[in-house]
Amino acid sequence: MKIGEFSRGGRGRGNEAVKAVDHDMHPDAVLAPAGILEVVSGQLTIVFGTSRDTADFVADALEHWCSERKAVHPGIRRLQIDLDNGPEIASSRTQFLKRLVEFAQREHLEIELVYYPPYHSKYNPIERCWGILENHWNGTLLTTICTALAWAATMTWRCLRPFVHLLEKTYERGVTLTKTALQQYAPHIQRSDTLPKWSVTIHPH
Repeated sequence: MKIGEFSRGGRGRGNEAVKAVDHDMHPDAVLAPAGILEVVSGQLTIVFGTSRDTADFVADALEHWCSERKAVHPGIRRLQIDLDNGPEIASSRTQFLKRLVEFAQREHLEIELVYYPPYHSKYNPIERCWGILENHWNGTLLTTICTALAWAATMTWRCLRPFVHLLEKTYERGVTLTKTALQQYAPHIQRSDTLPKWSVTIHPH
């Protein structure tokens, strides 16, 4: 998401038209969003990164969510996480699996990663959250990071406002593990017999 005086194709709510740039887009900053939706309660957490969308960014966003919300869910020992099949969080992404194993061990959680098949994102509730956010701020100039965060914090999903967090950290693309390095994590990773690509369970012990 580009930060700057850029048109988002929305409608202004003031008496005068909002002047925006629709070409030569050289952003002042770029934000990468990660959304975590607690499906039962409808509570949404949005983590914006100032670097790029990587396996480590998503893992850090998940760890931040856990640190902020585990007191609300005491006694939880198992998480089912529904994900799209993006390249940075695919079940074949070794760095993502490594980070999730470490997270499961640290929090003593069993984690099942359940992936939506290609072209089925419309069934993923988080995609509808992004649509609401886009409609919410599309008539606004997101000229600063603070403006983007403030607008994100005022959207609603199921009458609840999201928790919004900024993660200022630099992430590198293409971080992978060698087969030798992955061996220590492999015993914690169990793939479904029938859907090994789409259902992966991570055991802490």
